[in-house]
Amino acid sequence: MLMLVAGASLLAACDSRPKLDVKAAGTPGAAPQAAAPVAPVAPQAGAPPMPVVAPGGQGASALVWAVPQGWKAEPPANETRRAQYRVPGAGGEGECVVFYFGPGQGGDPASNVDRWAAQFEHPDGNKSMPARVLTINGMRVLAVETTGTYLAGGMTGGAVEKKAGWSLLGAVVQGPDSNWFFKFTGPTKTVVAQRAAFEAMLKSLKPGA
Repeated sequence: MLMLVAGASLLAACDSRPKLDVKAAGTPGAAPQAAAPVAPVAPQAGAPPMPVVAPGGQGASALVWAVPQGWKAEPPANETRRAQYRVPGAGGEGECVVFYFGPGQGGDPASNVDRWAAQFEHPDGNKSMPARVLTINGMRVLAVETTGTYLAGGMTGGAVEKKAGWSLLGAVVQGPDSNWFFKFTGPTKTVVAQRAAFEAMLKSLKPGA
């Protein structure tokens, strides 16, 4: 896929398929429009706090996408979530959440990747998350991937639940109005099995009304 792995390599350990081949918009069969990989994003001491959603931002339709078959849409758990899906898999259910905070809100891509990186522990203690920048349908996308022990619940202020053998596929999309954040987490088996579905969803992204 378009992701690179931080910590233990998810693909090397679980899947030998190639990374996502994102085609140039409007050019069938063209090679992906991709910049050179950016430097690893290493979280600062203490991840940045979650941003606050802009008034009236929830429900905007500036970005649209195709929902993968078999993914179950659920009512968003809070106002920072534009959409959320339960993702089935042999390893157990995963979750894909689309965060949207409104025009000019949500923070820069690196700060959000910091938050995601801070939610994973790796045996070597490394929390950096290498990233790659691509273009999907004319939109700049910062994509990341990691696997390790997921510290679930900490970002919402609740008790932290450690989930070993979990993985993350993430993408920060510079949409027409603001940054949009796609975060897919779940047991590694499930994430690997649903990788193609996540990739297809990203490839379907386009500006909305």
